[in-house]
Amino acid sequence: MRFDVITIFPEFFGGPLDYGIVRRAREAGLAKIQVQDLRDFAHDRHRTVDDRPFGGGEGMVMKPEPLFEAVESVLGSGVTAEEATAGTAVVLLSAAGKLFRQDTARRLSKLEHVVLLCGRYEGVDERVAEHLATDEISIGDFVLSGGELPAMMVLDAVTRLIPGALGNEDSAVNESFSEAAGAVVHGRERLQTTSHESQTTNRGLLDCPHYSRPPSYRGWDVPEVLLGGNHEEIRRWRRKKALEKTLRNRPDLLEHAKLNDEDVRLLSEIQSGRQRSGSAGI
Repeated sequence: MRFDVITIFPEFFGGPLDYGIVRRAREAGLAKIQVQDLRDFAHDRHRTVDDRPFGGGEGMVMKPEPLFEAVESVLGSGVTAEEATAGTAVVLLSAAGKLFRQDTARRLSKLEHVVLLCGRYEGVDERVAEHLATDEISIGDFVLSGGELPAMMVLDAVTRLIPGALGNEDSAVNESFSEAAGAVVHGRERLQTTSHESQTTNRGLLDCPHYSRPPSYRGWDVPEVLLGGNHEEIRRWRRKKALEKTLRNRPDLLEHAKLNDEDVRLLSEIQSGRQRSGSAGI
């Protein structure tokens, strides 16, 4: 898979690209990542990529010409943005974009080529969003100084979903916001599971709590159920804790989560326990 990052601060990516899963994916040839200086596509001696907004207002706006030319340079010789193939996405990182979610990362991970446009200043000329970008994405309801951090976050989230990047593909299935069991992952249907861990998929919920050694630390003990070796009890405990954490931290996810009959029963137990705790505190 190929990524092209277009930015006025190419040096920003020197560190993040050289660590962890992204570095391993690059070294394994699973991801080819290039960072392009947007100022290389400016045509004046000051390498200007921004200008004052029409109609007045605060700040400066990134000009369309350098961005269009930069994208078209990485799409291939003579290919315009409008002629980009179906396997390509041009992503504009913008506070005004659609919220980036795990399903967006999954969709992008199935493409051949992702171009990431890092905005700066007051914003980007709207013609870039309308006629160049295939996606306009925000990473949250807040404003950053530029699109470099969001671009790196998107790149990381997508890279770890490329087959082979994690080593164990179940690692991407059994975590927060993961797909339902039996879903099609990278064009291959998950027909069966190979371990008790892989049978505990999250179906759109937050991940369950995890513990490691030592079993007791500063008086805080690992839950006994995780030490007993009963795989079915562990599976049920993890599912209940995932539901509990989702209800506590992101109750909005429950509206669209794919819950089965067991989940409904577990949620009822959690809510009953909350009510009892509330009554005991009165």
